[in-house]
Amino acid sequence: MLTRKQHELICFIEDRLNNSGISPSFEEMKEALGLKSKSGVHRLISALEERGFLRRLPNRARALEVVRAPERGEEAAAAATPSNVIAMPRASSPLPNVANDVIDLPLHGRIAAGVPIEAFEDSQMLPVPAALLGPGEHYALEVSGDSMVEAGILDGDFALIQRSETAREGDIVVALVDGQDATLKYFHRAGRDIRLEPANARYDAQIYAPGRVSIQGKLAGLLRRYH
Repeated sequence: MLTRKQHELICFIEDRLNNSGISPSFEEMKEALGLKSKSGVHRLISALEERGFLRRLPNRARALEVVRAPERGEEAAAAATPSNVIAMPRASSPLPNVANDVIDLPLHGRIAAGVPIEAFEDSQMLPVPAALLGPGEHYALEVSGDSMVEAGILDGDFALIQRSETAREGDIVVALVDGQDATLKYFHRAGRDIRLEPANARYDAQIYAPGRVSIQGKLAGLLRRYH
């Protein structure tokens, strides 16, 4: 049996596909279900995929296919269950282990951990364990360079970034310089200017007027592949 939110989402997606032929956006799904972030939508979609209700079509944006139509009667049954009562699953349908949930994050190309390079190329998707992510919206960037090695961030790592337009002193941030070059650095204030500090003694800090730098997010975690 689906949870209340899972059932609401599959019904919303099915209705939208029937009416327009186009999958709803993650923002539309978030608003329709009253969720605080798109991460919750990712979790629900992953759960619906595991249960055989949804399928994501590869290489197409906003492409969802309803494989198994929901029982509309389930909605009333779910609503009739008090919120403080936990329904025990049948032996054949165990509840998923939240620690094993996987979320597909947008992977926006490579980001420099050295000299700034152009960022936010064509998006792919990167599967990430949900347990690595906190609240809020996230995306991923592949690290290029070695200027953050002393912070444990290596060339080829995947930086998991929480979207944010603000940063505190000492945060590791994605900073967009002059609207086109992005870099991963420690964030510091230098009087009225902004200092982007590497974690490698071989590199110098980069200092910019505040109007040249915009914060695109803060480091939330790392993924590393071993070959």
